[in-house]
Amino acid sequence: MTIRSDQAAPFTLAERDRIAVVAGSGNLPVQVVDELVRKGHRPLVIAIKGEAEWQDRPDAFDLVTLPPEEFGRLLPKLKREGITHLVLAGGVSRRPRIRKIKLGLGLIGIIPKLIAAYRRGDDGLLRTIIGYIEKNGIKVVGAHEIAPDLLAPEGVLTRARPMAGDRKDILAGLAAARAIGALDIGQGAVAIGGRAIALEGIEGTDGLLARTREMRNHGRLAGKRRGVLVKCAKPGQELRADLPAIGPDTIEGAHAAGLAGVAVEADHTFILDFTATVERANALGLFVVGLGEA
Repeated sequence: MTIRSDQAAPFTLAERDRIAVVAGSGNLPVQVVDELVRKGHRPLVIAIKGEAEWQDRPDAFDLVTLPPEEFGRLLPKLKREGITHLVLAGGVSRRPRIRKIKLGLGLIGIIPKLIAAYRRGDDGLLRTIIGYIEKNGIKVVGAHEIAPDLLAPEGVLTRARPMAGDRKDILAGLAAARAIGALDIGQGAVAIGGRAIALEGIEGTDGLLARTREMRNHGRLAGKRRGVLVKCAKPGQELRADLPAIGPDTIEGAHAAGLAGVAVEADHTFILDFTATVERANALGLFVVGLGEA
């Protein structure tokens, strides 16, 4: 199994730099902010209303909550706050309707590009947004550059290890995940019995696992056990946003779906709450594997 394994170079902020974190759902933005605070920085947290749940901590960071429709006016605020670097972290479950987005003067000029990106998948839209931000003098950095310890290492991370049949499922799931990733659809697939049986769509990994659980009684799967969830970055995707991630809830969902384990792309997948994730997998008898270069 050949997977990219290039590590990002260590990222540091100069004394005069200031960083902002656009925070979506999930635990990733929390851990990124905690890491910045631990390193002595005071980030500006832009919490996406309806996605991120944040408690103000005036001793550690500044907090602003914005609905997605207001993000067209974000850049002037970043410049007023002296922001030099920006991190995009966490999930966004809905896209605002483009006609409802309140546009700043600078954003009006890229409306055609924005509309075209809107018609493509998430990666195309993120590339357009990142390009716009950087053209206006703010450097976009990846969450993995701020908190590289959250990235999955290579190898088996649990007491349970993949069996021979599981390795066939890993290969089948990896091929399927790469295929839908190339189409900018999703980042995960489930394989059972040596073939992919479910692909991640807009419902995300939790929805994929719930669907797999419901499929267990399907005639073509009846009696088949085990199976693997495989997650990897989309081929050629913008790595500074939307890297795949797993956490304790993923393990719970995989177990409920009757799977034997989870395989993820090493160095390009976040394992959130690493200790809790591995401990839960051990408790449930699942394996977790970071896929590296064979």
